[in-house]
Amino acid sequence: MTTSASTSGLQIKTNRRWLADAVEVVSSMRFAISLLTLIAIASVIGTVLKQNEPMPNYVNQFGPFWFEVFSRLGLYSVYSAWWFLLIMAFLVLSTSLCIVRNAPKMVKDMRSWRENVREQSLRNFHHKSEWTSAASRAALTQELANRLAADGYKVKLVEKDSANLIAAKRGAGNKWGYIFAHSAIVIICVGGLLDSDLPIRFQKWVYGKTSFSSNGIIAEIPAQHRLGTGNPTFRGNTLIPEGASSNTAIIQQQSGVLIQELPITIRLNKFIVEHYSTGMPKLFASEVEVRDNETGKSFPATIKVNEPLLYKGLAVYQSSFDDGGSKLKLAGYPMAGAQGKPFSMEGEVGGATPLGNGAGDEYTVEWSGFRAFNVENMAQSGQDVRAVDANKTFNEKFTAGLDKQLGSGAKNAKNKDLKNVGPSVQYKLRDKTGQAREYHNYMQPVDVDGAYVFLTGMRDAPSEPFRYLRIPADDDDTVADWMRLRAALANPALREKAAQRYAQRSMAAGRDDADALRGQLQQSALKGLSIFAGNGQEAGYLAVSKFLEKVPSAEQEKAADIFMKILNGTMWELWQAAREADGLKPIAVDEKHARFLQLATNALSDSFFYGAPVYLQLKEFNEVKASVFQVTRSPGKNVVYLGCLLLTLGVFAMFYIRERRLWVWLKTDDNGQSHALMAMSTQRKTLDFDKEFDELKVRLAQQ
Repeated sequence: MTTSASTSGLQIKTNRRWLADAVEVVSSMRFAISLLTLIAIASVIGTVLKQNEPMPNYVNQFGPFWFEVFSRLGLYSVYSAWWFLLIMAFLVLSTSLCIVRNAPKMVKDMRSWRENVREQSLRNFHHKSEWTSAASRAALTQELANRLAADGYKVKLVEKDSANLIAAKRGAGNKWGYIFAHSAIVIICVGGLLDSDLPIRFQKWVYGKTSFSSNGIIAEIPAQHRLGTGNPTFRGNTLIPEGASSNTAIIQQQSGVLIQELPITIRLNKFIVEHYSTGMPKLFASEVEVRDNETGKSFPATIKVNEPLLYKGLAVYQSSFDDGGSKLKLAGYPMAGAQGKPFSMEGEVGGATPLGNGAGDEYTVEWSGFRAFNVENMAQSGQDVRAVDANKTFNEKFTAGLDKQLGSGAKNAKNKDLKNVGPSVQYKLRDKTGQAREYHNYMQPVDVDGAYVFLTGMRDAPSEPFRYLRIPADDDDTVADWMRLRAALANPALREKAAQRYAQRSMAAGRDDADALRGQLQQSALKGLSIFAGNGQEAGYLAVSKFLEKVPSAEQEKAADIFMKILNGTMWELWQAAREADGLKPIAVDEKHARFLQLATNALSDSFFYGAPVYLQLKEFNEVKASVFQVTRSPGKNVVYLGCLLLTLGVFAMFYIRERRLWVWLKTDDNGQSHALMAMSTQRKTLDFDKEFDELKVRLAQQ
């Protein structure tokens, strides 16, 4: 890291050869460049791989084997890994030794006039010029010195053996660029180390602090999991519901969390969120009251995005927002069996409620989230929970037709149709073995492909996207009719009644064999409904496709067409029979209700893969907002700012300040005239330098 091409390091005189070699390597340019390369590679890894995520996310993403390998390498928190900090420390040491080795020589060179040149050495320069003048040597010396000074050169006059030497220099501050740039690397690295988790690791090593990995109330967490207010640097988060206060922050660790005590108490009076007409948020702000725990003084403040609260070395940022424990009231609809009566249920976000009511006594609902506003791209509203695999066998036309009927919520991934679709609730349904699926249900029906449907999403793991079941809304904008149809499909008596009605309606009287044909059609309709309802393993369109695969391939298309016509007609009669059983009037035969039945049949097929004993529909809510603040103490921030300033100055000096050295040797020739020999040099020879030399030699030689 010098101005020369040498990559050697600092040479010290010692009898210990290994020490001399170590110092030479550590202080060499090649070692520093290698360290910078390693830091660049580590930074790429830290950019590509999400840092400080929950460990289960990495297990799901990479699998147990590679998860363990990457964990041992510290790739999940690269910037606080021991090897990254060690590289940073060696870079500081190497660059510091570079500065120690080269800075004195650079400063000395900047101060030097290099006046020990001789006439012959000046004649060996590439850029040189000679001329004579009738003026006396003393007068010419002074005249040339004045001209150079006017051009911005610093000038020194030296008496040489019966000759005068003008030594001039310009842009010597270029050397400061190297010193500033290298010093900036040291300062930035030191600032980074100051803001790293080294102080926290030190407290773990010396004071026995450990991460807390269990569940519990923050106030009751033992002292060995807490960091005092004197902790010099940290970065943590605190979630505060409206009307509540907090004087601690949570610092995430790989093996759990640490509780950071704060010198202030923050009380959230009100969380403000404003939206655009599309429902997209445009402002997050928190009105808080801050109390100094030492003095007891309080003051109000408003914390906004990009407008943090700064107080006594602390910075409190508006990080995000969350639910603070909203109260929910829901209706539960059984998703299995012939019973479809809803039941009431209540919950609180952050808590858990036994499912109960005979619909799933072995399940517990863990309420994980509530959002009053949901801005969705309705052109990409998610995938359906579907049974049919278009790559499967049987008949491509039949499966393609079903796929078109069922359709994905993302008809065109490039379209964007942002809408606020209203409140939604998110929860996990955990069984007695500890296994859980996550669900995301919207409160209001959503317009998808021209029909209003209730979206309920399901996923098996947090790393997966939600797949949405689309339950069509009935004439009253509820799920009641669909739930009634679902329960009727599971009722053998109603299936038989629907098949009988379909056969009677389809086969007109008057033929001699009408009764026999009607009986055969009834049996076919009943069998079709039974196949669709399922045999305990397969149901819906998947069961239909399995059944049709048994038909000879030449007849599959015709059989599929007949089967679907009978199924659709029987489903209509099943719907009417279900409404009749509940004392409701028949549904009018029109295009609207035909569309509803088609969507309902698709949703019934998908519902067999829903994986939950109940569908929970949000009915009422009392929202409690919470604000998430990031609280930091970063003493290295100002140090890094200083380093950035020096780096800017250094780069500017190196690239935009050119050092030029100029000498003029003046002597009196045999004719009594003054003879001038000018030579000029620079570190970087460019076209601009050639042009400057040509202009300068003309200007100096003017009489």
